[in-house]
Amino acid sequence: MKRISILGSTGSIGTQTLDVVRKYSNKLKVVGLSANRNLSLLNQQILEFSPKVSWHAGSRHDITDVAIHPDIDMVVAAIVGAAGLKPTIAAIEAGKDIAIANKESLVCAGDIVMEKARKAGVRLLPVDSEHAAISSVYMGGR
Repeated sequence: MKRISILGSTGSIGTQTLDVVRKYSNKLKVVGLSANRNLSLLNQQILEFSPKVSWHAGSRHDITDVAIHPDIDMVVAAIVGAAGLKPTIAAIEAGKDIAIANKESLVCAGDIVMEKARKAGVRLLPVDSEHAAISSVYMGGR
């Protein structure tokens, strides 16, 4: 069972990830969810998936709690913009594999993110179309 946290669970990538979780519920478990403004959808997701930790923009705790929870194996980094950088780096430093859909984190600090991932032995897996296309080019079309 792969235990995941979704940063940006109410956005396009986040909701698509939850569709995959529904299809493969015997292989995937949601441990964490986060959203910025769509609290109505986040609350529906919390009721459906019963995560151990959640966050929204009005929370008093930090979004990194959703990225570094000890029960998480992988973080889906789907937050739009530079706001995704802090929790992505925190997850890497906590040894979590990253399914990355947040290109801004790589644009803003790609060298830092890649070096931290290498040092931590963390895998960065592209899940957005642009990321997957670039990865495919670098991997020789595999």
